[in-house]
Amino acid sequence: MYRTAAKRLFSAATHSYHGNLHRLRLRPPHSQIFIPYRCFSTSEDQPFPIPQSPVHPETPLIPDSAPSSSPSPDEDPRTRGDKYQDEKSRVLHASLTHVIKLGWTEAALIAGAKDVGLSPSIVGSLPRKEAALVEFFMDDCLQKLIDRIDSDESLKTLTPSECISKLIRIRLEMQAPYISTWPQALSIQAQPVNVPTSFKQRAMLVDEIWHAAGDTASDIDWYAKRTVLAGIYSTTEIYMLTDTSPDFRDTWTFLDARVKDAFDLKKTIQEAQHLAEAVSAGLGNTFQGFVGKVLRR
Repeated sequence: MYRTAAKRLFSAATHSYHGNLHRLRLRPPHSQIFIPYRCFSTSEDQPFPIPQSPVHPETPLIPDSAPSSSPSPDEDPRTRGDKYQDEKSRVLHASLTHVIKLGWTEAALIAGAKDVGLSPSIVGSLPRKEAALVEFFMDDCLQKLIDRIDSDESLKTLTPSECISKLIRIRLEMQAPYISTWPQALSIQAQPVNVPTSFKQRAMLVDEIWHAAGDTASDIDWYAKRTVLAGIYSTTEIYMLTDTSPDFRDTWTFLDARVKDAFDLKKTIQEAQHLAEAVSAGLGNTFQGFVGKVLRR
């Protein structure tokens, strides 16, 4: 859930997402709870079709005592839809275990469907099969990070830079098992049709991290901070792909250095602003306003 000015930035594009996410955040963390794909998803696919039995007027009615797999006419369509979405969530969750071997592919989705005892034909209802799998993984990781933020009291004792480094590391460690196939996931996210969802997912990620670090800015600094953090996350993510050190040790060193550089830059800008205030005492507010405008560019 957007807990800062991010809510205003994306509220129009993800109105339905926020209402469902609020309910999702209240659930107790549990490794065996499946996250309904459409409940948390930031994608904007069309609703999945609900299978309906073909109607044949010329076919005589089957007696009530005859077994039938068709939905009951009295069954609530919303209930059938929820069941259908739950099945898709189970398929996507099970498919992640096959990504390491099969990649972010339709083959992994088919294998996941078989694992949960469903027909592979259910994969055909996913408009963007590979992208749906990547987006489900991203949403699932974000929920796990949110649960960690809400439950880890030690984060409150860290400095903002330490908190940011730790949370980025926690999030990237979730990708470690899939590191061999992650370039394929990045390629899928970079496809034009998938870019809007990928952007929103990363925007939500950096907003949650900044909020956990104690940031409540709502002015121009809000945009600057999240832009910088998104850059740090992305460069560390790319660096991780080529890191061969044990347990990605070099990646975490790289991450800590980038976060330190970002906070040092902020400190330098603050010192320059203080200098401008001191000089303006002798030169007037015009100079202070001029320097302030330059520093905000």
